This record gives sequence, C-alpha cells and structure tokens, in this order.
Amino acid sequence: MSRVVMVVGGTSGIGLATAQRVVGEGGTAVVVARDAERVAEVAADLARTGPGTATGSAADVTDEASVQRAVDDCLAAHGRLDAVVLTAQVVAYGTVEEVPPEIFARVLDTGVRGTQHVARVALPVLREHDGALVVVSSLLAQIAVPSMGAYCAAKWAQLGLVRGLQTELRRDRRVSVSLVLPGAVDTPVYEQSASYAGRAGHAPPPVVGPDRVARACLRAIDHPRRQVHVGPANRLTVLGFRLLPGVYDRLAPLLVRRVALRGRRVEAHPGNVERPRPELEGLRGGWSVLGRRRPR
Repeated sequence: MSRVVMVVGGTSGIGLATAQRVVGEGGTAVVVARDAERVAEVAADLARTGPGTATGSAADVTDEASVQRAVDDCLAAHGRLDAVVLTAQVVAYGTVEEVPPEIFARVLDTGVRGTQHVARVALPVLREHDGALVVVSSLLAQIAVPSMGAYCAAKWAQLGLVRGLQTELRRDRRVSVSLVLPGAVDTPVYEQSASYAGRAGHAPPPVVGPDRVARACLRAIDHPRRQVHVGPANRLTVLGFRLLPGVYDRLAPLLVRRVALRGRRVEAHPGNVERPRPELEGLRGGWSVLGRRRPR
C-alpha cells in the first residue's frame, strides 16, 4: 500500500518539493496550506503528474481546529496517515526594534504554536500507523543572525519544543519525530517575507535546492534521525558561532548587510506574514482529489 504523507506548507518551496517527491514515488501527498485556491491548484497539478496522487485541505497552523479538520479530511479520504512533514513558516526581516509587535508575534506563532498544534493533532493518528513526524526547522535554530531576530526566536523555540518532544517519545516505538535543519534554500520565501529593513531578503550562499531538503525529509520518514543538517556550511557555521562568538558577532552584521539584505529596496511591508487567512469555517469539507471542493 502506498503511503499517505501530509505536507504542511506544501504549496511552495521545500513543502512543494516534498509533495512532488511523494507523488513521484507513487504515494499520496496531502497538501496543507493557508491559501485555499493555491492548495486546490497544487493538488490538481500533482495529481496530474502521477504516478501517485494528491489531495489537499486549507488550514492555518496557528489555528489548531483547522489543523484537526485537515487531518480528519485526510482520514476520511484515505483511511490512514503515515507521515507528516511540517514546513510552514513565515519570515520577517528587520531588527527587534523595527519589526512591529503583531508581525513578531505572528512569526513566533507560526513556528512555535503551529508546531505544537500539528504535533498534538497528528501524533495520535501517526501512532496508529507506526508513523513519522518530520519538522523542517533551520540552521538559524542554532545560530543568531542580525535583522532576523523574529525568525531566529521562532526557530530556537521550535528546536527546544521538538527536542523536548523527542525526549518525551523516546520509548514510544510507534511514532518517530525528526528535525531537518537546512541552511539557505532556493525558495520564494525571501521575496514573500515581511521586511522592515529597507531591502528585500536574499538567500546567502551556499544555497541548496529545495529538492535536496525534500529528499532529507523523506529519508527521515524511513530512517528517523534526531537532527539532520542540510547544507555544506551548516556545521562549520554553528561551530564558529559557538567557539568564536567575538569573531562571529563582528562578521555577521557585515555579511547580512552585503549578502542577506542585498535585494531590491522596499518600503516596510508585512509580506505574507499577515496574509488574509482562508475562510476556514467554510472549508470543513476540505479539498478532494484533483483539488475539487467537496460539498459541505
């Protein structure tokens, strides 16, 4: 029987690459994201590519009830859920003083409360099928970067939450929890991010493709790992942050200004952080195969 994998944040970047790999291997990808129209479009495209298939549900990870509905829809459509890959996250550029409190809170909510909501809803179901939860975090869960304080705070907290969860479940052989930590990845997140730094974000080299992270996520389903770094410079960067903090603190602001924030000049804007949420109450039926809306 082909496996059913729910990809939360599955309409772009790492999530989309993961869903494509699931379908390409003959499995079923359940695409979950906030934008209902985009979910339907991606599910339809994936289902056409085969050899696997795809369905989807609109859900916001900061709303546990909508996550529950997405899982319920998956079970109603497929009768099982074998793995969940969580990639959903929003980003805001700007110093701690520059980023508005509501934007800062939304970044934290997505990364931290969103992870808890997905874990609370998914783990009881995954446990029934010897399943796996894979959380895609970031290199920035282990280092600090200026002008990305909100994102770093979200990812450091997410790391603590997932590591705590792993210790809680270490004797439970029915379910696994893995953490994937990519460095810079070539995805739309930099252009979609909120920015209060005067410039759009840009992926700092070395950059890897989203498919490389997707492969790591699927390997973690079959061969669970406590932490998996993806990126040629990750471990060296973490080592420098820990062992040479003075040097790191002098170099990091320079590199951020010249590399990470070398994008076009922009006015302060919330990007997709404050993107209008879908009418979740109106989507109880979710999306069926090929992205068609089911009757309520």
